[in-house]
Amino acid sequence: MNSTQIFEIAAYTLPAIITGGVAYIVINRFFINEDKRRRYELIKENQKQALPIRLQAYERIVLFLERINPVQLLLRVQPNGLDPQSYATLLAHTIQTEYEHNITQQIYISNEGWEAVLKARNSIITLIRNKSITEGITTAEEMRKAILEEVSTEEVASDIAIAFLKQELKQVF
Repeated sequence: MNSTQIFEIAAYTLPAIITGGVAYIVINRFFINEDKRRRYELIKENQKQALPIRLQAYERIVLFLERINPVQLLLRVQPNGLDPQSYATLLAHTIQTEYEHNITQQIYISNEGWEAVLKARNSIITLIRNKSITEGITTAEEMRKAILEEVSTEEVASDIAIAFLKQELKQVF
């Protein structure tokens, strides 16, 4: 093989290699872009389907927080002649039952939102337990009055959690 034949082979091969390389790059980018487009469409479709479920979760959690609000809770759960400790246990059990009914909603709520819900629940249970062991309170009816007096002077934990969740939802829309 002489140098002209090598030159001729190179003259035909080099453009073919360049054309093949360019074709590979173009096709590779096309497939990458197509994959990104499919992923975007999938995410968009999932968000469209998930938004109503997320909104329903927020609704249920707000309903839970309203139901464990001390004022609403004390109106709904009557003492029926119980002593303060037994009534506090009944109220805590009612809150725990409501909580267990709504625990799966944490999947659709942010971690910060769920932490606010847990803090509200724990704060209300602590308030009830503390009032049940307060000196001078001998009946469940006295305990109810003491709790109602306390929540009338300060912001209730469930209201704080509801405000947090509403603020969080405003960011979604």
